[in-house]
Amino acid sequence: MTRLPSLYISHGSPMTALNPGLVGERLADLAATLPRPRAIVMASAHWLTRQPAVGGHPRPPTIHDFGGFPQALFDLQYPAPGDPTLAREVAERLGAAGLPTVIDAARGLDHGAWVPLRFLYPQADIPVVPLAIQPLLGPAHQLALGRALAPLREQGVLVIGSGSITHNLHDWGHYQDGKDAPYVRPFIDWVEQRLAADDSAALLDYRRQAPYAERAHPTDEHLQPLYVAMGAAGADTLGAQRIDAGIDAGFLAMDIYRFDGGDVARPASASAGP
Repeated sequence: MTRLPSLYISHGSPMTALNPGLVGERLADLAATLPRPRAIVMASAHWLTRQPAVGGHPRPPTIHDFGGFPQALFDLQYPAPGDPTLAREVAERLGAAGLPTVIDAARGLDHGAWVPLRFLYPQADIPVVPLAIQPLLGPAHQLALGRALAPLREQGVLVIGSGSITHNLHDWGHYQDGKDAPYVRPFIDWVEQRLAADDSAALLDYRRQAPYAERAHPTDEHLQPLYVAMGAAGADTLGAQRIDAGIDAGFLAMDIYRFDGGDVARPASASAGP
């Protein structure tokens, strides 16, 4: 079976579902280049837990985890099937890597999952298994989550981290004149350069090393899924490819990353990293 890459997707605001703009085109184009996955494991910035968790619902409901948006957005559904068998395998692989994991049989798909999937796989006919992240445990922990799941790429499973390469909601509405927030470009350029150099150590230490880190991510749950995707690359050689999907509202960079990695490595422990 052809090995799939892992992906990191900037999902933008919930309104991306109705007004996808450039990122919708980029996601559709990306899907056309990939072998059809048999299933998707989706780590979303909108499912945060204290310990690893995976969704085991056979028909995960569409979660409208937002407010103040048009009714048309709440009417949208993404009726993809789940895969309880794969959820159990995910839990077993994480447990074997020293990351004890619970299965949440009721968990659905939050907008960090279903919004980008609407454009990657609009038919909603590929099973999706949601995966929680644990931001309080830091980037190295998320890297270990992804590394434990890297072998699934050999089995037709697409591992995706969904967040936002920049995410400062304090800037909502401040850049309506066509200008971008001054921190966005330096930050995303730094990330691109470090990924191209396979410099995982610098990326794990982004709070100290990246320009404007605190402005780009006052809280970092939207960057943490990047580390899941990096870990799922399965090797120190990330094989990162950036897909530029523009900047939304002047402060939400919509970058997408594809990681083709190297040979799938054995799972790393949660203590990996500096």
